[in-house]
Amino acid sequence: MVTDRKKTTPKILLALPVFNEEKHLNAVLDKVGKYLQDVVVIDDGSTDETKLILARRKDVCAISHPKNRGYGRSIIDAFHFAIGCGFDWVMSMDCDLQHEPSQIPNFLSAIADDDADIISGSRYLRECPADDQPPAERRRINKIITETINQRLKLNLTDAFCGFKAYRVKSIDRLKLTETGYGLPLQFWVQSAAQQLRIREIPVKLIYNDPDRHFGGTLDESKTRLQYYRKVFDNALQEAGLT
Repeated sequence: MVTDRKKTTPKILLALPVFNEEKHLNAVLDKVGKYLQDVVVIDDGSTDETKLILARRKDVCAISHPKNRGYGRSIIDAFHFAIGCGFDWVMSMDCDLQHEPSQIPNFLSAIADDDADIISGSRYLRECPADDQPPAERRRINKIITETINQRLKLNLTDAFCGFKAYRVKSIDRLKLTETGYGLPLQFWVQSAAQQLRIREIPVKLIYNDPDRHFGGTLDESKTRLQYYRKVFDNALQEAGLT
């Protein structure tokens, strides 16, 4: 006799990497709280009022870096937190209003389908008349890197760099991520392909509230940034034995 078993509701963590986001932090946390109750903010050495805002909030957990350690380090810390606390999924999104909390239900629906290990937001999967126009050099570099990833890893991505994602925790626990900077997605995609993780893209709105936002240091120069991404990718291929 076969008995029906109800699917258990997955335990989902929302991770927000932030750096000097006092302007948007409270509003974003209020909005995401409508969809998910478990939220961790990774404060990457903010020098504004971010720390004070987090100290006043009783509805979120916070990881604080004493100094800026890089976007990649914040994502890695979010993964470790999710693994250590027994979550089934972890979602990541930015806190600069370029990712809309109202789109979280789309990720929750994709998680419920239970057919992927990585659910990756894509700003280019589907064009929308309401989309913003990204800075030309950012779109160009994204296109170059996305095409390179697809060619070398036999993937079918349309957006290599969107930070709006959901990850199955038991799957990312198999990854050994070490890249602490903005190049983390390159290492992530290589290791995900090497582990044969199932990847699904879903459309997200293309928003650029601040086209002049900086990466910082030499990465503000597009040629240098492209070289950096390629170096991270080539190193990751070598480490994974995919060269």
